Amino acid sequence: MQIPKDAVLLRVFTSENSRHENRPLYEAIVLKAREMHLAGATVLRGPLGFGKSSRLHTTKILRLSLDLPMVIEIVDAREKIDAFLPHLDRMMSSGLVTLETVQVLHYRAEGECGGQGDSSSGS
Repeated sequence: MQIPKDAVLLRVFTSENSRHENRPLYEAIVLKAREMHLAGATVLRGPLGFGKSSRLHTTKILRLSLDLPMVIEIVDAREKIDAFLPHLDRMMSSGLVTLETVQVLHYRAEGECGGQGDSSSGS
């Protein structure tokens, strides 16, 4: 699978407790991205954050929160991200979604060498 050098980063900000069809929203998003053959997805769990309500969500022991911030990042070609967005819209009842143009420098599996964006290829 190739990702074009000029790609799109989809970033989804949600919370640990957000759900879609009886599973965590972040898990449902990753599974849908995989089903649609997007290049990959990463879920990041934040130790501290706040959203529209301005309520702090933190891992501090004195103020234990079970609803920590979650960020899902997906990078792929604009066409594939655009095709994914209607599915994402149906899955989310709250949260923030951002898109930004990114330049892919490397995309290869462990053990692969050379290829797109490799500094030895002169690009």
